[in-house]
Amino acid sequence: MRRPSTPTTSRSGREVPGRPPRQGLAARLGGWSTRHRKTAVFGWLLFVVLAAVLGGMAGLTEPTDSEQSVRDSARATAILEEAGIDEPPAESVMVSSADKDGWRATAREVVRAVEDTGRVENVSDPLPSKDGKAGLIGFEMRGDPDSTDEKPINEVIDAVGEVRAAHSGDGVEIHQYGEASAMKWLNKILGEDFAKAEWTAVPLALGILLVAFGALVAALLPVALALTAFLAANGILALVSSQLHIDQTTNSVMLLMGLAVGVDYCLFYLRRERDERAAGRDADTALRIAAATSGRAVLVSGVTVMVAMAGMFLSGLLLFKGFAVATILVVFIAMLGSVTILPALLSWLGDRVDKGKVPFLGGRKRDRAAGRRKPAGRVSAALLRPVLAAPGLFAVLAAVVMLALAAPALGMKTEQLSLDKQMPKGTELRVSAEKISETFPGGPAPARVVLKADDIRSAGVRAALTDFEKTVREDTGHFGRGVETAVHPKQNVAVVDVPLAGDGTDETSLAALDTLRGTLVPEKLAPVAADGQVYVTGELAGSKDFNDQLKDGIVPVFVFITVVTFLLMLVCFRSVPIALASIVLNLLSVGAAYGVMTAVFQHGWGAELFGTEAVGAIESWMPLFVLVVLFGLSMDYHVFVVSRIREAKDRGMSTREAIRDGIRATASAVTGAALIMVAVFAVFATLSMQDMKQMGVGLSVAVFLDATVVRMVLLPAVMMLLGERNWYLPRWLHRLPRMEHGEAGAPVTASPSPDGSTPLEAWGAGPYGRPQQGTDRPSEQVR
Repeated sequence: MRRPSTPTTSRSGREVPGRPPRQGLAARLGGWSTRHRKTAVFGWLLFVVLAAVLGGMAGLTEPTDSEQSVRDSARATAILEEAGIDEPPAESVMVSSADKDGWRATAREVVRAVEDTGRVENVSDPLPSKDGKAGLIGFEMRGDPDSTDEKPINEVIDAVGEVRAAHSGDGVEIHQYGEASAMKWLNKILGEDFAKAEWTAVPLALGILLVAFGALVAALLPVALALTAFLAANGILALVSSQLHIDQTTNSVMLLMGLAVGVDYCLFYLRRERDERAAGRDADTALRIAAATSGRAVLVSGVTVMVAMAGMFLSGLLLFKGFAVATILVVFIAMLGSVTILPALLSWLGDRVDKGKVPFLGGRKRDRAAGRRKPAGRVSAALLRPVLAAPGLFAVLAAVVMLALAAPALGMKTEQLSLDKQMPKGTELRVSAEKISETFPGGPAPARVVLKADDIRSAGVRAALTDFEKTVREDTGHFGRGVETAVHPKQNVAVVDVPLAGDGTDETSLAALDTLRGTLVPEKLAPVAADGQVYVTGELAGSKDFNDQLKDGIVPVFVFITVVTFLLMLVCFRSVPIALASIVLNLLSVGAAYGVMTAVFQHGWGAELFGTEAVGAIESWMPLFVLVVLFGLSMDYHVFVVSRIREAKDRGMSTREAIRDGIRATASAVTGAALIMVAVFAVFATLSMQDMKQMGVGLSVAVFLDATVVRMVLLPAVMMLLGERNWYLPRWLHRLPRMEHGEAGAPVTASPSPDGSTPLEAWGAGPYGRPQQGTDRPSEQVR
């Protein structure tokens, strides 16, 4: 039957009678894709292949050490890079015994063994410990410092291992740790962890989708789209890295985000299409409704996530700029695929989307054949009933739970975790680093003073360096033993390694660093430096500089994200209360994530439950990253749920009915999406690196809480308390563009219900899906 002419709205929001309603961007994209299926499908495949091949040919360009650093650490490293001073990886071997001086003979064997490999240089005489029961041997690796060849360090490790084996029963212990051995471990672990994440997360997501849809083809579509989006984004990222250098950690973050949003967007889109088919609509109508509703929500959610990610550009840190580029790329490509290639595939597959049906799962095909919809949302309705009956009580209880979980975050401590802290407990290399650091404080990772002078060989500079070394050696309360100075006459640069007291990250070490930067360097070395170019770098100095930059950068990032998210939600839903609620609810999720991470990884509360341990601090880049990611991802649920509520409200339901209808209609999709996100993030919690564990635990807990406590309890409770005030918009904002949340637009070819009546979409509809005046409204909505 022909659909009656309907009013539409002008840019000012007023209805224009007689003009056919204009389709939204998502509906137009979906319509084009279904009309040009071959072009859409093969165009997508060509795009993915080209991006992956070109990116693979270009390769990822990683940042230099100075680009990864900030403030004084970056300035010190830049001096060394500009002077062409390649600092070879340093290694340390500690030989200890129960008896005083009982280690010396074995130490001489270690020195001979490493020298015989021909792979080392500048081997130092053993430095005895204070109690005389241990000696520390230092040396540097020969060759290109940037070489990825592990053969040299393997030979050195084997040589030290042979000496260790020869003295295994002599009561002598030998421990080795250094930059080269640590990087060898890191490269191995990064490769293994990335493969583990990829091959574990994908089957998990596929398994959850199989349960959700009950059919193999329907479950494969979201996973295939997410993976192709990741492959394309990965290729483009490699091309971009020639201009903005990208850290290799970014690949793991992009895989995580690509799987999360790619699968989510497809799941919501596909679920709406299947719901409409189960309600008795024909394939074309169901697909058009999905495009106009879920497709629109995908676009809004995707734009919101990308804008949130763009906030990381304001951090002033190259690492976060790389994260921003990577996540924006993968979210944009996944969003684009969801509203183009997905409708094309669904149009082509038709009912074949139910192929590969899994026994005892799904059951929707029979419902379609019968022309009726299978009852949905019964569990969510049972959970929602008490919330709607007593919204004030449940709002308070849910808020108390979230605030209690967030409370430990008040004492959060952040630092750039050293590589030994990144290693799992009990790792041989970590044990060696801890024992060396305990016996020789600051030995494996000393502070490094870099001095640039006009003439490094002048008498004044030599005297200043001598005076500086003497003062450091005498200040045993702040500095350890083994101060070493390397002078580079051609470059007029001197580098002084200063071991710090303490364990390298504690208050003692920080006090030593403050003394070095605040007193000794300005007084002793700054007067002879060229234009004051003398800076302190090293692991602790770099961590402190990074933390200080983050503290300064997190405020503009936070302001940007909250303001832009508020404006996007205001435009999307034309409601000030809903826009404010979205900010507050997201902050509760972020706070809970912070609190859980602090409790588990800083204090060790329940660390065993997560298969991890307390390291005393949170990785310094984690709070800002979690803030941005959760602000973006939690909008997925918020946009889809509130869009469905607004759609029901626009169809003429009361606010209470609209809340109940919107929550029930989206409950299964939100649950499935949350399970997938939690599963993907939980995979990262099982990886070896401590920062990946923290990210996995923080994000998975936050997503779980966001999908349950926040979206199933707090959101409906708050909206119930607000009532009709949910839709409050000041008169001066009425000119905001109007976004429709129901389907409105193209003519409908409706499938009749079993009793011969016509579904709701066959009736005349206003701009929000409400029946027009003058038509006979069905006595019961088909939903």
